[in-house]
Amino acid sequence: MDKKIVFSHVDHTLLKAVSTWKEVDKICREGVDYGMAAVCIPPRFVKQAKDKYGDRLRIATVIGFPLGYNTTAVKVYETRQAVGEGADEIDMVINLGDVKDGNFDAVTREIRDVKDACEGRLLKVIVETGYLTQEEKISVCRCVADAGADFIKTSTGFGAGGATPEDIELFKRHIGPNVKIKASGGIRTREAMEGYLAQGVERIGASGAIGAYEDK
Repeated sequence: MDKKIVFSHVDHTLLKAVSTWKEVDKICREGVDYGMAAVCIPPRFVKQAKDKYGDRLRIATVIGFPLGYNTTAVKVYETRQAVGEGADEIDMVINLGDVKDGNFDAVTREIRDVKDACEGRLLKVIVETGYLTQEEKISVCRCVADAGADFIKTSTGFGAGGATPEDIELFKRHIGPNVKIKASGGIRTREAMEGYLAQGVERIGASGAIGAYEDK
């Protein structure tokens, strides 16, 4: 597969706790130069990145990251601030405690509230599959679809496990036609990226996409 096609589906990602502006600026430049779908960066850098790169680059950021147990009000505030500072896309973490309690109505309501705060921007919902049973994965697919989110996303990359082909197939069976899929977490090789795209994934979250091709 042509790497330009692959990169056009990649959210070029830098979310480590010690991320600096110099590092964020570097991945933003790479995002422009390599034609990435977006960069996914910490919230504190959104305005600085948007001010510098403007419409040349789609800026994604994370909400309730990485554990998801912030209150809904906090997630909504984070989202409104990110949108106000120029974020084009929002990647939110669901409340996994609500999932474990079986309170799926609360999960749906929170996703819907965050979607409303996005004011038309793309919303990707991180469900952290590594913590979920098969039945819970199916239930959160319904939550994501019912709440009107744009994407379901496998993982933060900070939790238990990451993307797997099996979870992508499960999503495809249960997510419904209006929600796209983002594979994220532990995706480090060109074979993995191309494999997920072949499965029908629309976005891939990865920090090493460039190196995976330049090392060949």
